[in-house]
Amino acid sequence: MTDWREPLFTADEMRAVEARYAGPTLELMERAGRACAEAAVARFPQARRWGVHCGGGANGGDGLVAARHLRRLGRDVELVLRVGSDSLRGDTAENFRRCRELDIQPVEAPTATNGIVDALLGTGFSGALRPEAGAAIDAINGSDVPVVSVDVPSGVDASSGEIGTRAVQADLTVSFHGRKVGHLVAPGAFFAGEVVVVDIGLKRGDAANDETATGQVGEAIVAELPVRQRSDNKYSAGAVVVVGGSEGMTGAPALAGLAALRTGAGLVFLCVPRSLNPVFEGQTLEVMTRPCVDEGGTLTDQALPTIVDAAGRASAVAIGPGLGRTEGSRRLVHGLLAGVSLPVLIDADGLWALSGDLESLASRAAPTVLTPHAGELGRLLERPSSWVDSHRLAAAKEAAERAAAVVVLKGSDTIVSTPDGEVLISDLGTPGLATAGSGDVLTGIVAAALAKRLSVASAAAVGVALAGLAARAAGHRVGMPGLVASDVIQEIPAVVAAAHDLPGPLRAAEVHAATAQQAR
Repeated sequence: MTDWREPLFTADEMRAVEARYAGPTLELMERAGRACAEAAVARFPQARRWGVHCGGGANGGDGLVAARHLRRLGRDVELVLRVGSDSLRGDTAENFRRCRELDIQPVEAPTATNGIVDALLGTGFSGALRPEAGAAIDAINGSDVPVVSVDVPSGVDASSGEIGTRAVQADLTVSFHGRKVGHLVAPGAFFAGEVVVVDIGLKRGDAANDETATGQVGEAIVAELPVRQRSDNKYSAGAVVVVGGSEGMTGAPALAGLAALRTGAGLVFLCVPRSLNPVFEGQTLEVMTRPCVDEGGTLTDQALPTIVDAAGRASAVAIGPGLGRTEGSRRLVHGLLAGVSLPVLIDADGLWALSGDLESLASRAAPTVLTPHAGELGRLLERPSSWVDSHRLAAAKEAAERAAAVVVLKGSDTIVSTPDGEVLISDLGTPGLATAGSGDVLTGIVAAALAKRLSVASAAAVGVALAGLAARAAGHRVGMPGLVASDVIQEIPAVVAAAHDLPGPLRAAEVHAATAQQAR
């Protein structure tokens, strides 16, 4: 595992980690519940009376331990047991007995508290909620007090982020040993609140050594992006062809092209409609245009020879930004996929051209990357976008397998899924990326990474991380509420420079000052 990939655990993977623990499982439960109580008090010190809502499984047992330690920490505790005490088994039953020894008895009807511990359902939950569980979740969500969830908010599938019609809206989730997939993948990610990971005595090396199928993308991945060396020229630094543009949509390919340059590509060609070429010439300086035959301001398959010729001097091709949606543009996309043997990224209207024909990509010998949002992925899978929103992980995996391509499902949790089942998830983005053109910026960044001959999965993950970090930097500079896509492009070089410990804007000024001082 590289130092930028943190494991994200499914329920089965966590069970495998716990199964390797040599000591009594009661010890693990004790440490987990104690950590929850201490995290709750540290995060919400003003809450003096806690309602601890427990189910009948191991998660409920963790809650029972938390109840005892909240009492130890000087808090009033109201125990709400959502199952009959006679149904408790094993470690959970033992911890119920210990609660009773401290006179912590379950109440018949919950009363007002100023903090709640949610220990109803744990990582073993999946599927639909039972009516009584749904009612308990509704009661917690209606409390209007801080909520601390044990390991995962009740109702969230820890392995996928899907929810069983409803879930506890936590302010803080205390996760044991490592983050779970459901903490990062929407919609579950929207219910987890702040997530803190606590050590409960499982070997620290386990997290690094476990082969989890899913990993979290860390900031350090940006250092994997090659930067220009003294021996480079504009072609060896990476040459990109961007195919797109149509009447009313000239900004999209221009943004993608400039983003590719700012990411370090040495050369970018925009293959654009000839009738609109003057617009592109006026928009861009460093990006070169290749005017192509068009029909009414939209590219068709008649542009194929010009684009294939441009691709002959490039190392990656991006298809789709502002391309337009006509039968001619559809034929162009399919013609390019068949006629270009370079790595290809497909976005926006290029994805539209593949609707109902996703499997056609599987025959490509060269790498392919798809960068859809939920609506575009739904169209590719011939499912409603609402289904994609509810099943993001499953949707990305299905598309990657059917297309034999890397799929980048954009969102607050951007998912990078490979055909062989590996998944990388990034939460480095910001709400500022919810703006027109941000997808085109990502297209340009990933295309540049492909042109620099990174592996296709690494190029996608690097692009996602770099776009998110650049958006954060831009938000600090201009303010997040009014962030626009071009603001993100401006920050790309500084983020790359920082990742490689190279002079950036501030460090360059310091170098200049030091040089001037030496000259004196």
